[in-house]
Amino acid sequence: MRRTFARALALVAAAAGISMASPGPAAAGSVVVGGYPVEISAAPWTVALSSRERFEGVRAGQFCGGVVIARAAVLTAAHCLSEEVLGAARQDVRDLKVITGRGDLTAETGKEIAVRSTWVNPAYDSSTNAGDFAVLTLAESLPTDSVIGMAGPDDAAYQPGTSAAVYGWGDTTGGGAYAQELRATRVQVLPDADCLEAYPGSADGTYTADSMLCAGQPDGGRDACQGDSGGPLVARGRLIGLVSWGSGCGRADSPGVYTRVSGVVRALGPDRGADR
Repeated sequence: MRRTFARALALVAAAAGISMASPGPAAAGSVVVGGYPVEISAAPWTVALSSRERFEGVRAGQFCGGVVIARAAVLTAAHCLSEEVLGAARQDVRDLKVITGRGDLTAETGKEIAVRSTWVNPAYDSSTNAGDFAVLTLAESLPTDSVIGMAGPDDAAYQPGTSAAVYGWGDTTGGGAYAQELRATRVQVLPDADCLEAYPGSADGTYTADSMLCAGQPDGGRDACQGDSGGPLVARGRLIGLVSWGSGCGRADSPGVYTRVSGVVRALGPDRGADR
């Protein structure tokens, strides 16, 4: 399951007064399953994608996450900009913005910056989820300290067993209970063999080691979830992944799958997509 579409379903269900059942076990009361609160000043490169037109004013219209990789460039998941998620072609979403410097989505702190242009990886495969990344070019630049470095292909941060943190405003339970404040959870980078065993190929997607990595805990309980798509997975102070897809949220033997940022680095080159 991609980790955005249930956001729209949850909004519809909430408006209709429908209770949505959780697709899998998750830690009760947690956000970014198994998570803890984070001040935005500790993760200034974490941003929210917003469209009040498409997702109403609840939680400032947040529907995905993103990460600042250059002063005017935000990296996110390609599927976040799909018609399936937005309910319209991305060029028809007139109020697409990036919210920066705001941990509590109901607050008025930080900035809401208009997106000047969007670029979706042309090699993105929506059936396997390979190449799930896109770049948003902002209408104004952010401070240098808002930018996080991306881990290249040979970075030790990708090694199995490495401790990492995933950030977002996503679902607390897998059943449509979304956070208003930024949360994070600690996970471990897992061996490709474990990921291949978990996701050999299904309607959810197919694990491909050169463009994906997976992370979690062997017994589940810590994971990204719906609403976190496009958000950052960070290890050793560097960006190593973007929340992409998985089976349920926090399930044992079903780790979260992330876009491998080393593939993004190769695709974008030295300009890091700043002028795309």
